[in-house]
Amino acid sequence: MRTMKLGNSTLEVPVVAVGCMRINSLGKTESERFVQTALEEGANFFDHADIYGGGTCEEIFADAIHMNANIREKIILQSKCGIRKGMFDFSKEHILESVDGILKRLKTDYLDILLLHRPDTLVEPEEVAEAFNLLESSGKVRHFGVSNQTPMQIQLLKKSVKQPLVANQLQLSITNATMITQGFNVNMENDAAVNRDGLILDYCRLNDITIQPWSPFQYGFFEGVFLDNDKFPELNQKIDEIANKYEVSNTTIAIAWLLRHPAHMQPVIGTMNIDRLKDCCKASEVQLTREEWYGIYRAAGNVLP
Repeated sequence: MRTMKLGNSTLEVPVVAVGCMRINSLGKTESERFVQTALEEGANFFDHADIYGGGTCEEIFADAIHMNANIREKIILQSKCGIRKGMFDFSKEHILESVDGILKRLKTDYLDILLLHRPDTLVEPEEVAEAFNLLESSGKVRHFGVSNQTPMQIQLLKKSVKQPLVANQLQLSITNATMITQGFNVNMENDAAVNRDGLILDYCRLNDITIQPWSPFQYGFFEGVFLDNDKFPELNQKIDEIANKYEVSNTTIAIAWLLRHPAHMQPVIGTMNIDRLKDCCKASEVQLTREEWYGIYRAAGNVLP
């Protein structure tokens, strides 16, 4: 597995992150085999959140990997907090309480990365800063980031938070690429020109924040996958054509399309299928040409101005 620096940190991470939101759908033997396969593929970066399975996903993962001090030093753990039932909560109290729960469920003393999950409009940056300082000084969290946030929301946090924000987890796929599309349609009077995210792609590149695309195979908001979907015949034809050239699967090409972007993104894959996991990991070995990247982009229905 090819590796990269996470944001402006010194943390070396695989270019593909393993999302554990659905690990509670696996039995004990299946979850153990899945985690072991990820490690064998060099995919030792595992993404969690305190709300996944109501916390059970973190517990299942810890049991599946047989967490101990030796194993802990060989993996990278990221989790998220801030989503509560019917609300978002970036209060100091909730952040600290959430991290303690995460660490207990994961059977570890520290997180490599903590992300704030979804923006909280009632956020007090000073409270977040206090929480981050305590988590850093206690050794409970080593790096910090955000999820689904715009440049100005990040800037608001940075007003008080002293730690570098190394990652921003955002929805991005071939069919959900508005952050890319807007950049093509500057000064145009069409829907594609609408700035929906504050130029987050450029902002993250300028500030050395790693974008972690979530739902890299989804179209819409969890409406389904675009691969092998009759709704996207031209796109699948183009992806299959390129997959045949590189002798890989269409899954591999979908991830390779994200990895080809010079923003140095780290896709978060959510599959619990071992074969698809392996196919995703193979994407680190595929370097699409400029023509292939744009060919896939246009085949998804995007029109260049």
